[in-house]
Amino acid sequence: MKNKLNEIRELLIVVDMVNGFIREGALADCGLTQIVPEIVKMVVEYQKRGQGILFVKDEHTDRSAEFKNFPVHCLKGASECELIEELKKYEKDNMSIVKNSTSAIFAHGFLKLIDLMPNLKRVVGCGVEADICVLNLFIPLKNYFDQNNRYVDVFVVEDAIDTFNTPCHPRDVYLNASKLLMRQSGIKLVKKYKFDREGDL
Repeated sequence: MKNKLNEIRELLIVVDMVNGFIREGALADCGLTQIVPEIVKMVVEYQKRGQGILFVKDEHTDRSAEFKNFPVHCLKGASECELIEELKKYEKDNMSIVKNSTSAIFAHGFLKLIDLMPNLKRVVGCGVEADICVLNLFIPLKNYFDQNNRYVDVFVVEDAIDTFNTPCHPRDVYLNASKLLMRQSGIKLVKKYKFDREGDL
């Protein structure tokens, strides 16, 4: 797939489905595993159709400026940075990129990769956290397409995004707020991924 970027018409972007948010570490919430089956289903379908899949993974050094706002997490070289077991086997056949902030749009090489897909017509997003890294990628990505007059539809699958739950961060409030903001920005939210016919979501 990496050698056929100009052939990609649809790109699935999987955000931060790493151990450090799902299974271990200061920011992990095991409740987020509920979205794993839907994401796996999408990855399998996109791979079968030969379309693009991009895994975005959080990765920091111990000097990361982000740690002023968040607990230390996903340190480079630690298992927290790795994709969860259910997705890890798909990484070698697809694309992946690491980020050092809450927005992959600024990750080294991300926009260059997008620019190498001139025939891209649709981006489908999923992952965690809905109100942080998902929101901070897909809204600016939609803006980037609009700024450059690229007619690319950006979808986010509601059954394949989630966020953590704490007393100071009630899941439903932040999840619903993120959906409203993304929809307001021109992103198309769909409840569940489906591909009934070629090109139909």
